[in-house]
Amino acid sequence: MSEHPIGRTRPAADPRAEPDATATGSARSRIDGTDIVGEPVADPAAAVTRVFGIRHHGPGSARSLRMALDEFRPDAILIEGPADADPLVGFVAADTMEPPVALLAYVPDSPARAAFWPFAVFSPEWQAMRYGVDHAVPVRFCDLPAANVLASDEDSRGDRTDPLGTLAAAAGFDDAERWWDSVVETVPDSAAFDAITEAMAALRADALDHASQAPAPPTDGNPPARTAHSTTAPSRTSPGAPPPTAPTPPFIPGSATTAHAPTPHGPPAGSPMPGDPPPVADAGTADTRKESPAASGADLRPVLDDSPTNRWAPLVVDEHTLRREAYMRQVLRQTLKDGARRVAVVCGAWHAPALAGPLGPAAPDARLLRGMPKTKAALTWVPWTHSRLAASSGYGAGVTSPGWYHHLFTETERPVARWLTKVAGVLRAHDLPVSSAHIIESVRLADTLAALRDRPLPGLAEVTEAVRSVMCGGDETMLRLVIDELVVGETLGGVPEDTPTVPLAADLRARSRTLRLKQEALARSIDLDLRKDRDVERSHLLHRLRLLGIDWGTPTVGEVRNTGTFRETWTLRWEPEFAVRIVEAAVWGTTLRTAAEAKILDTASRDGVSVTELADALEIALLADLGGATDGLIARLEAAAALDHDVTHLLGALPGLTRTLRYGDVRGTDTKALTHVADGLLVRICAGLPGAATGLDTDAAEALRAQIDAAHTAVSTRDDEHAGAEWLATLQRIADRDDVHGAITGRAVRLLCDAGRIDDADSARRLAAALSIGNTPAAKAAWIDGFLGGRGLLLVHDRELLRRIDDWLRELAEDQFVATLPLLRRTFGAFESGERRAIGQALRDTGSATTIAAPTAVDPERGRVALRAAAMILGAAR
Repeated sequence: MSEHPIGRTRPAADPRAEPDATATGSARSRIDGTDIVGEPVADPAAAVTRVFGIRHHGPGSARSLRMALDEFRPDAILIEGPADADPLVGFVAADTMEPPVALLAYVPDSPARAAFWPFAVFSPEWQAMRYGVDHAVPVRFCDLPAANVLASDEDSRGDRTDPLGTLAAAAGFDDAERWWDSVVETVPDSAAFDAITEAMAALRADALDHASQAPAPPTDGNPPARTAHSTTAPSRTSPGAPPPTAPTPPFIPGSATTAHAPTPHGPPAGSPMPGDPPPVADAGTADTRKESPAASGADLRPVLDDSPTNRWAPLVVDEHTLRREAYMRQVLRQTLKDGARRVAVVCGAWHAPALAGPLGPAAPDARLLRGMPKTKAALTWVPWTHSRLAASSGYGAGVTSPGWYHHLFTETERPVARWLTKVAGVLRAHDLPVSSAHIIESVRLADTLAALRDRPLPGLAEVTEAVRSVMCGGDETMLRLVIDELVVGETLGGVPEDTPTVPLAADLRARSRTLRLKQEALARSIDLDLRKDRDVERSHLLHRLRLLGIDWGTPTVGEVRNTGTFRETWTLRWEPEFAVRIVEAAVWGTTLRTAAEAKILDTASRDGVSVTELADALEIALLADLGGATDGLIARLEAAAALDHDVTHLLGALPGLTRTLRYGDVRGTDTKALTHVADGLLVRICAGLPGAATGLDTDAAEALRAQIDAAHTAVSTRDDEHAGAEWLATLQRIADRDDVHGAITGRAVRLLCDAGRIDDADSARRLAAALSIGNTPAAKAAWIDGFLGGRGLLLVHDRELLRRIDDWLRELAEDQFVATLPLLRRTFGAFESGERRAIGQALRDTGSATTIAAPTAVDPERGRVALRAAAMILGAAR
């Protein structure tokens, strides 16, 4: 019989284990079965259970909980969390386990169905686990297993309640968050837990009374699932526990404080309710629990109704909450049965009354849990970030300022001064002038604001106002830097190397360590020199990850200017959701290379894949050094190109193939087979392009012209004499045809002129023919647009060409000029401003610019007539 992962000193039964004949004395009981029904707990009078109702990710709750645990000295701790994650608790003791981290649960056969349970260093649950590590106390999770959570398809499983709103109103507060911060978060006190449980018990009793008086919903003949505890609120004390210091119910903690009480260190509105469970998030940031806004903490403002005497919406204890609490009680019964005598239960405050006091018979809870959906689930620890703990990320139980909370929890001495020093460091890192005098004045202003507001210490609101006024000079852009980098923060946690995971994740971890690529939450750029072996391997790794849908690295334009292919610049940023994508990609293989090869070959083998897509896939395969996939991709590309008669598809594939040939030269890849494919592709393009260029409208012609430009660049870059000759001969045939759109003909003439296939005299003759009287103004403008193609310097250096175009423009009739102007404006508007100025200067130098006639003499009589007419008009207007 194995010991508990974090120092259990006695054999412990797994609450979900099947009966084991080797157990002491009798078969073990199952939480969701009936074996435990009616079985008495040994010596129940000696057992003491303390329930600590907390707010998830509340630093004040975490600090109060540590104080309470030190006073209570439990021999077993139960924490709200997936019960099938118990084997992972032992990893909390590892030196390399650094929060924020999250429990990841996923369905092995469908990894996209996943859930996270995040923890920060200031999360009360994390502090409870750390207490167990430090004091060798067994720790278990007691909420519904992830196997049940992931199998459920309920649309709404959260508590549709706002208990804080009701308590805050009774205490004279208009803000639930301000009340909670004033009573619990600001002043750590282990005695507050009994008072909170007392208040929540009164609220739950009222909620259940409302539920019992409501009309029964239509059923199929079976009574709705209820439990023995669903009609009355549990007692607020546990057997043997010291009596609470609060008065008899209903007691409202904080009722003696002043309305609108101060909130030192309190967060803005929007933090999670104390009774909310950490929501189960999908592989992204969506919340699979689909809780209501009140339950998820997305909006903590109280819901008002029309009644002047009842400002708050009725509280609700829904069926999913009852199931969760039934499971928690079953785990608590099992823990007591295993011999624990001082049990600490850490759960959301809303659930505390359901677990405090006598547990009652187990039969109703077993009936409520029987028949719940279940699936196979795998669990592990994954790194998390502070930004993913923020409510703005979509996390239902998120907080608004995780970075600030972390600072408050870890910096107990002079937290405000230390915080403002960090702010100064952030602003200086962005080249903003912040001196020590700024820090001193900011501290003084924050203290003054706190004093004016009757707050014992400055909170985030006071500190932020001081930063805005003193350090940022009222600039909200500078303040946003502070909020993003400090108030929210991008701290990335870490997990031990031996944490259970899929082989693909282990391979990524090993390769990252070998290549010295550190997973970081903040974006950073790296410049890779592909002439170095390590940088080539880094490039391969990042390209393989992108192929598998894990965008750890994003290609960017680097600061190092180069025209070759031996440099790559990447922006690296690790997202927690990549853990799920790695699990999803594990279906393709156990290593990054084999997985990427399998996926790209599967994509290439699908029906309907175009030649362009295959060329792109082949390019990626060579970038990622997927030698096992290149042969298959080349064969598939050659077969597809032979059957594809659409020249535009072939043109689209040619640039990618040419880039692939160049990458092969730089990276040492054998591309002989690919050269054969590229040659065959060019032959088919040259044969079909002249015919495909005829009979096109303006939009189709411009699209084909862009493809011709890309293909011409590709052929020129390849530097193959035979391929270049075949391509230029094809352009010559296009330029000689009369049935091709002017945008394509003009571009063909321009490319041939640049390549030296036609001289300046021939190009001038072709221009004169295009501008002859037989063509429409639109056709002439299209030819010029194709010929110039955004290169204004050609007109600056070729004065004869400039003169011809200028003469043509000046000879246009007014109606023709108006019709041609939009096309010409688009052509000349593509030139850079310097090019346009140089063209104007060239026109002045050649003397072909239109001169303004000298002003004629002023006729006083005609002027007087005009003035009289203007005076009459203005007089009529008055």
